[in-house]
Parts: sequence; C-alpha cells; structure tokens
Amino acid sequence: MAMTVYRSRNALTGPLTPDQLAEVDLPWTRYGRRGYQTAEVDALLHRLVFELADRERRVAECRAENQRIKKALRTWQSDQANARADARAAADAMA
Repeated sequence: MAMTVYRSRNALTGPLTPDQLAEVDLPWTRYGRRGYQTAEVDALLHRLVFELADRERRVAECRAENQRIKKALRTWQSDQANARADARAAADAMA
C-alpha cells in the first residue's frame, strides 16, 4: 500500500514567520461539533507567533553583534598592520 502525504490548503511553505502564523485560518469541522476547540487552537497560534517573533528578535540581535565584532576585528587588524609598518619605517630610518 502506497503512502500518501496529506496536503492542507493552509500548508505553510518555507521558514515560518510570525505574520504567516497570524494569518492562518484553520477550517471549521463539519457542523462545528468535531475537532479541536477553537480557543485552544487560537491560544496555541498566539503562543507560536510570540515565540517566533522573540526568536527573530534574538537572531537579529546576534547578527548585529556579529557585525559589530567583525568590524572591531577589522579595525584591530588594520591598527596592528599600521603599527608594524610604522615600526619597520622607524627601524629603517635608524639604520
């Protein structure tokens, strides 16, 4: 027996974003009597939106810190190279 993959009309593709999750509209079950309680599903979606937004904020902070460290390293490397060049020029001048 071949396995099939369920494809929801609400399938979210790619990396999930808070906006994508906030826009999910889960369909009602037949006659509104079966399935999950709407309040529970909504609560879960709100939690997911909060957690994803927090995660995106932390990733953005990490990226900004990474850029700050890279810039500081480049500045330090340039300062070290300039100091070596100045030391060589001074040694050459004394010779």
